[in-house]
Order: sequence, then structure tokens, then C-alpha cells
Amino acid sequence: MHIHPVSGFWTNICFWCPFFSWVTAQLVKMAINFAKTRDVDFHYLVSTGGMPSAHSATVAGLATAVGMTEGFGSALFGIATVFAIITMFDASTVRRAAGQQAKILNIMIHEVFKDQKIHNARLRELLGHTRIEVWAGMALGIALSAAMCLVTARIKQ
Repeated sequence: MHIHPVSGFWTNICFWCPFFSWVTAQLVKMAINFAKTRDVDFHYLVSTGGMPSAHSATVAGLATAVGMTEGFGSALFGIATVFAIITMFDASTVRRAAGQQAKILNIMIHEVFKDQKIHNARLRELLGHTRIEVWAGMALGIALSAAMCLVTARIKQ
């Protein structure tokens, strides 16, 4: 019996765990903003930066799913973990610094050109994450993916 190669995608837990970790992190960002402003802002569904880190949730969810399905001693888990560490380090250092620089540049541009009618697009300031935002995203990704893997394993039994 020939199974179409795309059909396995729909049951690929190593895709769905990180995907739902990302979606959940973005929804949490939207909920936090709603709690602060009482305004529903859908841009949080695709935004970068903020609490929790969706990048961290995604890569930690991937590493967790790979570890739970392939084994924590597997080469694939090692690769996924290194990928996660690099991504989370980048989010809390390079991308965070770029966001801080954008904030300073926006202030400088406003001060230099405040009397002129020059249309300047503001640079995006919310790019990276604090270490707490990264840790929260990582915890969310690990918890959600571990739960999904355990539930999926029980369903298959």
C-alpha cells in the first residue's frame, strides 16, 4: 500500500509541538497586552519581542519533541538542542541590542528632524527579549511539547 508522503505531515509531532508552542506564546502575548490595555491587538499574533519569547517556545518545543520521540541521547536531539540554545542566546543578546539601538535611533531622528516635515518610518524597537522572557518561552515550549508527546503516546497505545 502506497501512502502519500504528505499524509505523514499531519501526524508529525515534531512539527506540531513547536507550532503549538509558538501559537500559545503569541496568544499569551496578546492576552498580556489585553490585560494591560483592555484592547484586542491582533498584531501580537505575529510580533517579535515581548513576554514570553515565541522563538524560545518554538525551539524548546522542537528539542523536547525530538528528545521524547527520538531519544535524549540521539544525534537529532543534540542538533535540536544546539539550534535552540543559539536561537535563545541570539534573542536575548543580538536581537535585544538591535531593539535598544532602534529605540535610541528613533529618539535621535525625532530630535534632529522635529521641526522639519520629513516623513520618517520608525524603526521597530521590540525585537529581542529579556532573559526572563526567553526562560518563560523555553518553559512554555518544554511543558506544552512534553504534554503533547505524552498524550500522543497514550493515544497510540
